Amino acid sequence: MVYVLDYNIAKEVIMKKTLVKYPFLTRQVEIYEQDNGHKIVLAHKEGGMINVSSWVKTGSINENDKNNGISHFLEHLMFKGTHKHKAGEFDHILEARGAIVNAATWKDYTFYYVTLPKGENDENFNLAIELHADMMTDPVIPDYEMGAPFDINDKTVTDKRERHVVIEEIRMRKDQPWTKVYNATNNAMYTSHPYKRDVIGTPEIISQVPQAEIMDYYRKFYSPKNVTTIVVGDFDSEKILNKVVNEFHWGERPEPPERNIKPDEPVHNQVYVENEANINSSFLMFGFLGPLARDLKNLIALEMLAVILGEGTSSRLYTNLIENQEEQIFNMIDAENYSFRDGCNFFVQANFNPEFKEKAIELIKNEIENLKNGVTERELNKARKKLKSRFACDVETVSDIGETIGYYMTVCDDLALAEQYIPICESLTETDLMNAADEYLDLNHAVISVLSPSK
Repeated sequence: MVYVLDYNIAKEVIMKKTLVKYPFLTRQVEIYEQDNGHKIVLAHKEGGMINVSSWVKTGSINENDKNNGISHFLEHLMFKGTHKHKAGEFDHILEARGAIVNAATWKDYTFYYVTLPKGENDENFNLAIELHADMMTDPVIPDYEMGAPFDINDKTVTDKRERHVVIEEIRMRKDQPWTKVYNATNNAMYTSHPYKRDVIGTPEIISQVPQAEIMDYYRKFYSPKNVTTIVVGDFDSEKILNKVVNEFHWGERPEPPERNIKPDEPVHNQVYVENEANINSSFLMFGFLGPLARDLKNLIALEMLAVILGEGTSSRLYTNLIENQEEQIFNMIDAENYSFRDGCNFFVQANFNPEFKEKAIELIKNEIENLKNGVTERELNKARKKLKSRFACDVETVSDIGETIGYYMTVCDDLALAEQYIPICESLTETDLMNAADEYLDLNHAVISVLSPSK
């Protein structure tokens, strides 16, 4: 339907309005799309807390070898002031009113959010929208906040500005064993897709990227067509919609580039990668490429398989490889499924005794193969119950609702999929799970990465 909003400044805004029935919420979620492409989502959750967030369809998926990490760097720099507010004012004003202010960058998106009590007469609510919109549409990113480019090998540079903050964050992560083994697995799973790069980037790139390139990247991808603003809380819809439309001043912005990235196929033959580090125990990861995020049936089937195989102390991996092993080979082991726009990642990850490397790999291979022989009705019901419970938990707070809606709007391009999650979850059979295991958990298409102690 077409919705006409009169925001009392002698002009009308014509928007496309869509209603989506969202599980566990008492009212339908309202989606408004303006002519410039900016989407505004209003979700009602009774209570005194509100969440305002904006999700941008950019992350490492839009990066290359020369600018890897620019999305994450820009996320930091977005808090460095606007023409109305100096760096630090945004956080200071809102946190003084009890707000949680933060942001995150991932492969498919970057998002910024504010969660706070709405205040008397919605005072905090309106202020949060004003400041959030100002930050999203008018970042200054001055050189003196960003820090000058420098030679990463020059040890005399001791600048503490944001460029160096990000580089220190990169260095801290690089020293983490799980990050090392994940990055090796992730890089080997992809041949050409941008997902193969680490979201946080490299010190070499961050130390050199100029302010002009950051601003060009902002103007290119922070286009209204790429942004979804989500408001969750207890409010008058027309009043808040009016407020959001009135505060987001996009001006003239170029259309964002069309994405022309094909999903990668799984590796044709099993890949084994081994690296060393100054550690005492070994880390291991099996990685498989899975279905697109929009393929909800297969995605949920893999999530169920991850629960059965490796979530919690009742899972197969824990029971068979930790509890029932005569030798203590594994210190921890689990399985997870991460969903992405261009294909999910299914991981089995373990920390184990280095003396048993070959045996540890073989034991995990056997458990993955045994999974294809079938699951019990009890395992299927347990996995179904866990996923349904997890989905229900994600509507308990305004922050969780905002994040879930942001995921469906940004990664899946369709909030209506959220309504299908529980019905699909309830309908999946053992045969569906076995079909997904056969298609996506083929050991011939696995990447196996090991991080061993230095010799």
